[in-house]
Amino acid sequence: MGASGSGKSTLLNILTGLDEPSGGEVWLEGRSLKTMSDDELTGLRRTRIGIVFQFFNLLPSITALENVALPLRASGIRRRHAEEKARSMLETVGLADRAGHLPGELSGGQMQRVAIARALAIEPGLLVADEPTGNLDSTTGAEILDLLARLHREEGATILMVTHSPAAAAYGDRIISMADGRVVDIAVTKRGEARQRKSFARAAGPLAT
Repeated sequence: MGASGSGKSTLLNILTGLDEPSGGEVWLEGRSLKTMSDDELTGLRRTRIGIVFQFFNLLPSITALENVALPLRASGIRRRHAEEKARSMLETVGLADRAGHLPGELSGGQMQRVAIARALAIEPGLLVADEPTGNLDSTTGAEILDLLARLHREEGATILMVTHSPAAAAYGDRIISMADGRVVDIAVTKRGEARQRKSFARAAGPLAT
């Protein structure tokens, strides 16, 4: 979180290899992004990092199913297998019945769900979402946030989300506040505290009697 111009979107671009930092390095799985070629960075975003954009970025001339299958096809997966995976992802986000629709035939919330399904199709370890509810009404936005929370819980993906909404930020375990291009605060939310308590309880095991 942070005011406009604080560096939130720039940080996301740096973390996903779209921009190069003016100082420092980003390391992923033991390797610096600085040492990767453009092709390697593209491959990284195609296979390890899912990105959900505020304005959806769906191709308007192809169906929801084809949009979700696109990154899989770009990775060399055969059409039938890619479409089977895409159909499964659309079912996960509750849009199996909209697979054959063009983006222009979907609501804003449905288009965002397609964008999330596309990002999840590659089974990323990291899902980056830049204002995923910024163009949605409050009810639809809450549905998207509930979906992201469920995907984190059930699919195990780490989700890094930029938002201006305190209500949306409360869905996270931690809130990272930025100002003037710097991290100025990291706070644990009530949800995060509850998750920590559960983790400690599991690690401790049953009490002796």
